[in-house]
Amino acid sequence: MDTGFVAALGDWRGRPGPLARTLAAAVKDAVVDGRLPAGTRLPSERELARTLRLSRGTVVAALSLLRADGWLRTRHGSGSAVRLPARLTERTAPWSLDRGGAPGADLDLTLAVTAAPHDAYRAALARAAELTAPLLVDSGVATAGLPRLRALLADRYTRAGLATRPEQILVTAGAQAALTLLLDQLYTDRTAPVLVENPAFPGALAVLRARRARLLPVPVSATDGWDIAHLTAAVRRHRPRLACLVPDFHNPTGAHMDPAVRRAVAALADRHDLTVLADETLRDIDLRTPPGTEPHLAGARVIQIGSVSKTLWSGLRVGWIRTTADLVRRLLLRPLQAQLAPPPLEQLIAAELLGAPLPALLADRRARLRAQRDHLAGLLADTGWTYTVPAGGLSLWLHLGGAGPRAADLAARAAARGLALTPGPRFAADRATLSRHLRLPFTATPETLTRAVELLRACDTV
Repeated sequence: MDTGFVAALGDWRGRPGPLARTLAAAVKDAVVDGRLPAGTRLPSERELARTLRLSRGTVVAALSLLRADGWLRTRHGSGSAVRLPARLTERTAPWSLDRGGAPGADLDLTLAVTAAPHDAYRAALARAAELTAPLLVDSGVATAGLPRLRALLADRYTRAGLATRPEQILVTAGAQAALTLLLDQLYTDRTAPVLVENPAFPGALAVLRARRARLLPVPVSATDGWDIAHLTAAVRRHRPRLACLVPDFHNPTGAHMDPAVRRAVAALADRHDLTVLADETLRDIDLRTPPGTEPHLAGARVIQIGSVSKTLWSGLRVGWIRTTADLVRRLLLRPLQAQLAPPPLEQLIAAELLGAPLPALLADRRARLRAQRDHLAGLLADTGWTYTVPAGGLSLWLHLGGAGPRAADLAARAAARGLALTPGPRFAADRATLSRHLRLPFTATPETLTRAVELLRACDTV
């Protein structure tokens, strides 16, 4: 145990500063990097001093620093164990955003994602592990999803006003896996364009470009949402067979489709033999008080795609398709289906989290994200940049105006100062327009958002 503990710390003695502080920092890094699992019991102070060849006073000082900072729990008679401090496990912001998740960055605002609900996730993992026994005596071959999870998802749709049976649900390894599988089945007319929003989520654009789909962009704005007249004209003129839309807190604009537009889109799809793939990944990130009750974008030619990646955690690769039972059966015959299905254990975890814990989890996440959104909006209030505070979602869609640098230039300047950002052209169907826009996620902590905006403002004045 002593040897393993020492090995987990790495070459910590080469760091500058007092030995007690460098030892404490090495323990923190080892926990964050997974070399020392949370809960690992430490050797006694005497054993640590002997193994590390330090004075006992230095060891005591290092442990005191860790204890005071929340990285060490000590119980009388049980010794000490390392842990993640509450300020990390109780926040929604991923730890890596503060440590430079993007290469060469100190602050990473390229990802609009949240950290897992730490305690609830670990509890769900423990309960899921207890439920694996029946699965382990079966084949483990991919199916449409675990019956419990499919029933739970069907019930959620039904309670929201969209009657659904479990056989209408196909569980996938996330929303992009769902989109990939649906395109594999439905994208058969390569002469017809695929209607997409502009701006659009880069992940969806990447899936479509991988299939060399011809994209038909229709504008979406943070202030006005979808122009149904423009969309109707595009469908009549270009005759797309597929459309990919994000009706609920659109990524990146935050636009939310009102019920009248939803009905108009569904009717347009019926009239023109258009299949609409409605990405509902952000539907639960409703930051209104209280949350709204808009119906799902639904109709005979509308297929819903869902995921827990934004609501709970991107590391939980569980998504789903809600469609007809007949299409579910046909999708199960696709060769890609098994590759795009999540492991049974992840489905069990998702079922645990989407059950009884979900209302409390959503309430907490919404409150934190609402506060972070409002904090970011306040920081930007006197910049001259314009934006609409979204009613939900995870980011602000910032317009830089015509006088200052373009988004790509501003992002490059920010990168030179250690701040990673995503400029507007990444969200453009043509990769070139939206050059005056930036997406700014508010998933980071208020402290990180403050530092990021300070850097961004400094870059704008260069």
